[in-house]
Amino acid sequence: MNRLARVLLILVSLLLAVVVVVAGILIYTVRRPFPKTNGNITVTGLQAEVNIYRDEYGIPHIYAQNADDLFFAEGYVHAQDRFWQMEFWRHIAFGRLSEMVGDATLDTDTFIRTVGFNRISEATLAMYEQDQPEALHILEAYSAGVNAYLAQHKDDFSLTQTLLGLQSEPWEIEPWTPLDTIGWATVMSWDLSGNWQGELARADLLQKLGPEKTAELRPFYPENRPVIAPDAKGNAGLPVPAVVEQVDWSRVNMGVLAGMPANGLALGNGPFVGSNNWVVSGEHTATGMPLLADDPHLSIQMPSIWYEVGLHAPGWDVVGFSFAGTPGVIIGHNNKIAWGVTNVGPDVQDLFIEKLNPDNPDQYEFEGEWQDMTIIPEVIRVNGGDDVTVNVRLTRHGPLMNDVVDELSNPLALQWATAEPSRLLLAILGLNQAQDYEEFRDAMQYWDTAAQNTVYADVEGNIAYQMPGRVPLRKAGDGTVPVPGWTGEYEWDGWIPYEALPALYNPDSGFIVTANNAVVGPDYPYLIEKTWANGDRAQRITDMIAEVIATRPINAEDFGRIHMDSKSLLAESYVPLLTGLSSSDADVQAALERLRGWDLQERRDSVPAALFEIFFMNLARDTIADDIGGDITDGRTDAAISFVFFHKLAQEPDSPWWDNVNTGSQESRDDVILQAMGETIDWFQDNLGGSMNDWTWGRIHDATFVSDPLGQSGISLLESMVNRGPFPADGGSSLVNATGWSYGDPAHVTWHPSMRMIVDLSNLDDSLSVIPTGQSGHPYNKHYDDEIALWLNGQYHPMRFSEEAVQQAVQDHLVLQPGP
Repeated sequence: MNRLARVLLILVSLLLAVVVVVAGILIYTVRRPFPKTNGNITVTGLQAEVNIYRDEYGIPHIYAQNADDLFFAEGYVHAQDRFWQMEFWRHIAFGRLSEMVGDATLDTDTFIRTVGFNRISEATLAMYEQDQPEALHILEAYSAGVNAYLAQHKDDFSLTQTLLGLQSEPWEIEPWTPLDTIGWATVMSWDLSGNWQGELARADLLQKLGPEKTAELRPFYPENRPVIAPDAKGNAGLPVPAVVEQVDWSRVNMGVLAGMPANGLALGNGPFVGSNNWVVSGEHTATGMPLLADDPHLSIQMPSIWYEVGLHAPGWDVVGFSFAGTPGVIIGHNNKIAWGVTNVGPDVQDLFIEKLNPDNPDQYEFEGEWQDMTIIPEVIRVNGGDDVTVNVRLTRHGPLMNDVVDELSNPLALQWATAEPSRLLLAILGLNQAQDYEEFRDAMQYWDTAAQNTVYADVEGNIAYQMPGRVPLRKAGDGTVPVPGWTGEYEWDGWIPYEALPALYNPDSGFIVTANNAVVGPDYPYLIEKTWANGDRAQRITDMIAEVIATRPINAEDFGRIHMDSKSLLAESYVPLLTGLSSSDADVQAALERLRGWDLQERRDSVPAALFEIFFMNLARDTIADDIGGDITDGRTDAAISFVFFHKLAQEPDSPWWDNVNTGSQESRDDVILQAMGETIDWFQDNLGGSMNDWTWGRIHDATFVSDPLGQSGISLLESMVNRGPFPADGGSSLVNATGWSYGDPAHVTWHPSMRMIVDLSNLDDSLSVIPTGQSGHPYNKHYDDEIALWLNGQYHPMRFSEEAVQQAVQDHLVLQPGP
């Protein structure tokens, strides 16, 4: 071998050695935070040994000898798999994101501190300390378990922690406290009760269109869609007249604080989204016992919002879906009852227009007198920068939501029911232990924030529904627009009594369906909400159940088919209008013909589904943008797209809404349809190109599971490490399989079924479940993404319950042993 060859060999060998060393370092760095799930671990704080069994999907079942150890172990397991999620979430909850990631999140922190999530959470903790020592004790046991894990892994609990540390200065990893758990409940309540944005959107339309046209464009719930509890009655109610006459909108400062992410903080919010649940009694099922289904629709993220767990100890025997950071099971079943939830969306937020003292901007008027504001300085620490102080100004109605106030405009103050201390944890713990309908009802009275449509079934064969929640009684006003704060006429005056909230028990129909649709009819004497979801999903689920039980008993397979149903009722209104239409443009004509033969199911391999969705986006813009003076892809105008309005408009070929007021001609419905179809062809040619045969729904409607904050860093290498996707996805907006998207970014999934669950009360071990990602929050862990394919394809894994079923499926067994 000559000298050159020897030198090259040495260099290659050195290069290979470097590659091996670097690869080894990377593998070590990636795997170092992976939790130990087999063997024994000694931890301080336990009273007795705890066994944790995990199945093939990493779902833990915790067996403890007492409640303290049970919740200690749940905290430990949550921290093992999801502490980065917990750390990020608690920084959201207290407006402290900038401590981690720098000034990019300063606006978000400012918004959160202004609304006062931190202050609300502290008030709730004080209530628990004074009035609920047993619940506080569980919070403390849970926190001790989290902290036991942190004591062992504080510096290497997540790959994200390591990678973020390369870009930012280190921040202190603080011990977990009960306040951190309560803070997450406040975030959850915010994301599920965002009515204030709807008030601003309606106020915008009132200024542009006036009351009559606004009522046409943004109608309330349609008469031909299902109502959950149509016969619900309360005590004597209060009048709720609409109020707009006393407001000079030109003086109202509508420029509320920036900083709220478009899709919410953690759970998500926005138009076209929601959740489904339903329960069918044994008289209509193949087993002769109830079946219950649930699939809450929340924002898409990595890892999943939900964490599956089983909790087993004396007095506790429950499985289901938990939040990392919170003790107990939020949705699931125990040995006697099962429950599932969808968001009610009651109107629990009002914007009050405040008049300021021109001689003292720290005073506001109320009933003819100047009142002093409370001013609270909130200090926000910024990673790599100087602290920022935000002076929050509070009126009797809540914080001022405007960052600039001058003598020409009246600011807006936000009143929110969750500003009162919440007892939500009591409801969760009560549900986990409830053994019958009466105990279920007793537990639900404490579910006072983030009100949920809760369906129920038990092993005795009963089914039921309960709406809980703290919903304000208003002296006047209907909650749809900001109201004068200075008169005292529109104040809140207590809450709807729990006993008067809607409920059902073993209804004659033999089934109950909720999908964020109207809870009550017009005769209900209290105001819960006026802007319900459009009712399409509720109608479709009701129709599918009724169709099956009319001919045979329904089964779990039918439930799974309903979960994945992607039929568009909006398309059912518009596709028939294409009959008889023709175009000289060959591509437009081809699109019309494809849509005429479509089954209306929005499947990922469907060309008509893609054509229809982009067609309707263009149709909506062409129909109303000229009237409202904006693009439907901006935030408030996006909210103006009412499917209730467009269902009705489809049947009105001569409606003046079809005409474009900016042209000199009179456009008809057919003109606008053909115009929108032409724009649809242009959109696909610009965005996809190629043949129409390739314009499938899944090409543009894809699901990417994004991990915060690195998944949105703009650094492709980091994003590829922590994100998963994109994956072509079925479903769409206002469909049962609700994979929602925004017109501002068509048609990437922003909302999705955040889990699916089917509970079989005849044999709880036959129950089924799935989450979109996986149990683990550690990139490259085998359970980081092992449920994605199941979720995409409408499949499930067993939702094991009995100890026998759990033992038969054990893949990992960890024993937590008490230490000194």
